[in-house]
Amino acid sequence: MSTQAPRPQIADLAVGDVVGSREVVVDRARLVRYAGVSGDFNPIHWNERFATEVGLPGVIAHGMFTMGAAVALVEDWAGDPGAVVDYQTRFSRPVPVPDPGSATVAVEATIGAIDAEAGTVRVDLAVTFEGQRVLMKAQAVVRL
Repeated sequence: MSTQAPRPQIADLAVGDVVGSREVVVDRARLVRYAGVSGDFNPIHWNERFATEVGLPGVIAHGMFTMGAAVALVEDWAGDPGAVVDYQTRFSRPVPVPDPGSATVAVEATIGAIDAEAGTVRVDLAVTFEGQRVLMKAQAVVRL
């Protein structure tokens, strides 16, 4: 017996529908693990002294980590990561990650456009940290 929700159907969707939201908690340990799997060992993601010397507010989360964590909401909603056929964004602000402590990134996904003929929907993502957008024009195209 499957506990997974049924996949969304285009006929049941409307532009403006909020299809999900979540909070992503990021701490320094998560940044270290991400650096290990991504190969991105830039010291701005782990060395406080270096990050502040180059003008950052402190250690910051990897942009690609933030981007990936945001689109995971869409993948879960679609019921299949392979259903995301396009994903783009612009990075607008860093996400400082304190030590000790953590940063919380909020993600909300909304239907931005529907193309019933192509069988796709555009999902717009609002990705914020402390009330300010960290990703701009974050959009995923999903084939349903």
